[in-house]
Amino acid sequence: MFDRRTALLTFFAAPAAPLVGVHPASAQDRPTLELTPSCGAQVQRTLAQTEGPYFKPDTPFRRDLAADRPRGEKITIAGLVLDTSCKPVDRALIDVWQADETGAYDNSGFSLRGHQFSDERGRWWFTTIVPAIYPGRTRHIHVKVQKPGARVLTTQLYFPNEALNRRDGLFDQRLLLRVTDAEDGKFGRYDFVV
Repeated sequence: MFDRRTALLTFFAAPAAPLVGVHPASAQDRPTLELTPSCGAQVQRTLAQTEGPYFKPDTPFRRDLAADRPRGEKITIAGLVLDTSCKPVDRALIDVWQADETGAYDNSGFSLRGHQFSDERGRWWFTTIVPAIYPGRTRHIHVKVQKPGARVLTTQLYFPNEALNRRDGLFDQRLLLRVTDAEDGKFGRYDFVV
């Protein structure tokens, strides 16, 4: 089995990955990480969804949200921001917010909230925790994505194989993360098309 760093290195698939000193696992241990949308003739923009009542502007610039909740189950989420021609989008804003391990949102501070920008290859990633469910909702992470100079896409990412997915009125399978178990938590993948 691999760990989240190995999964992230595999995702980068580049010799100059930012996690210096981490050695990739053997080929048989590397996870297979396919693109979420199918790049081709009928690529569609990522589905928009409501931001809900808990969005806060001016989140801090950071990738590590898990430090806010050290007891939560760790997950690294990563992906690409692509345009409708499946070309990478450089400097796209990715802003996330989510519930904690008890199902609560931090509305007084910025716990489990943050933003970053995609790199020149369209790549983005966060280390966070798996959010808990709360009454009326299945497990999810809120996201805003904005291509430079374009409109903001607001959506939500969902976890596969959740019993509450079928009963959540907002759930849409087109917004499912591809989640893989790792030795030290989980690794999730989603590629946005904006």
